[in-house]
Amino acid sequence: MLNIATRTARQSSSARRLARITTCVALARAIDAPAVHLGARRAALQFGSSERSFHGTAANQERQPIRNSPKALLPEFSLKDKVIIVSGGAQGLGLTQAEALLEAGATVHVYDRQPQPGPGSWYDDVAKRAAGELETALIYHQVDVRTGVDDINRITEEIANEHGHIDGLIAAAGIQQETPALEYTAADADRMLGVNVTGVLMTAQAVARQMVRLKQQGSLVLIASMSGTIANRGLICPVYNASKAGVIQLARNLAAEWGEYGIRVNTISPGYIVTEMVQRLFEKFPEREVEWPKHNMLNKLSKPEDYRGAAVFLLSDASRFMTGSDLRIDGGHAAW
Repeated sequence: MLNIATRTARQSSSARRLARITTCVALARAIDAPAVHLGARRAALQFGSSERSFHGTAANQERQPIRNSPKALLPEFSLKDKVIIVSGGAQGLGLTQAEALLEAGATVHVYDRQPQPGPGSWYDDVAKRAAGELETALIYHQVDVRTGVDDINRITEEIANEHGHIDGLIAAAGIQQETPALEYTAADADRMLGVNVTGVLMTAQAVARQMVRLKQQGSLVLIASMSGTIANRGLICPVYNASKAGVIQLARNLAAEWGEYGIRVNTISPGYIVTEMVQRLFEKFPEREVEWPKHNMLNKLSKPEDYRGAAVFLLSDASRFMTGSDLRIDGGHAAW
């Protein structure tokens, strides 16, 4: 019994010493906390202010806080002071994503083959909002990605010289044509591939040339499609689908070639998007409006707004270790 009591007393004494040591260690850690934890606490205390600190990783130690940033925006997603080009940005998905970039703080230059949309247009509304509420700029350049390669290179160099840098690209210019393979002409196929593949390559090349010249890292986002991975049931677009498969493979190869310069290249592959053009298609083929939502797991069709966050993510530091990837956003269409 004496031995048991002695052992019990010793164990209680050891437990008390361990508790005191644990308390001291915890106190020492609290007093001598690393700067990264202190930085996180400061960021939490300043949450209600308009200044956002970067996450305290080694790569961010020298970076200055972001001013006039939305209070709920993670700093890694900020595009403040970045210059980004959006081809096909006069309307549709391109303009929707351009507006998201503006909201994240970027200056955006739009390339599109049509004349600049006039007063009262959606584009004009976004441009006015950029200059006013968002305190940035949306600048228009009329240029054709298929036939205006020299103009693309000239304009891109002028933008780089004006700002001293170009930080990103969304290559959203593209065309669609629904024609059975047995009826496709060589001219139609050449036009489709010329815009959707060659035009994307030439635009990406022009931007990458300036990044390399200025020793500027950046991110390129090429708009592909889920149709680059699958064959669409009930939609006969053989050359369009082939062109989008080409965009996905093009991005992988550009990522491999330009990674040494710090240039990341990724694709976004949307599912069916309800745009004005698709709405007109539904008027001609009303059964598609009923049938298409059934092809994905969410039983609905997407809107251009569903791809805003993906654009900001891929062009920001939030995706800084991502390249050569395809971000497929299709409601689970291709996952069946």
